[in-house]
Amino acid sequence: MANPNPTRPLIQAYGAVLLLAALDQVTKQMALALVFSPPRVIEVLPFFNLVPVWNSGMSFGFLSQGGDGVKIGLTVIALLVAALLPLFSRSWDGLSRLGAVMMASGALGNAVDRIIYGRVIDFIDVFAGQYHWPAFNVADIAVTIGAGCLLCASISGRAARHAAEQTQDETPDEKSGDGI
Repeated sequence: MANPNPTRPLIQAYGAVLLLAALDQVTKQMALALVFSPPRVIEVLPFFNLVPVWNSGMSFGFLSQGGDGVKIGLTVIALLVAALLPLFSRSWDGLSRLGAVMMASGALGNAVDRIIYGRVIDFIDVFAGQYHWPAFNVADIAVTIGAGCLLCASISGRAARHAAEQTQDETPDEKSGDGI
């Protein structure tokens, strides 16, 4: 039976994007109150701190010295990703659609920061001894999980296609086990 409301999955996807981006913004507001004003480090676990980091670039501070043109460009790209990825992923498999929604929500969460503050709020510090991963936020986690979902879907899709091709390439004798 056909879906009586074909726009419902798309509405749900955009709803999920907005919900996850809102969750990101709530965590950033909490971080602003806890660690940015006044600036301080909160030790949570032996490998995890909350820290105040303003990120003017993109992932891990890349392009942070790019100036206003880069900031505007990153914001426009992030808003386009947030707006178009759920739309483009409508016909994708479930894991790929989940990845698209996660990536769109992360892009939107960080774009909101760039619009409001001119830079992104990062506050999660994961480390081992003296080696620290660059600070990140919930939006970055969503983008990473989304990319992982797309990668897994791509790999599993290729494996399924390869298995189907192998099955089609077998002769009838090979399929029945009567081959030499």
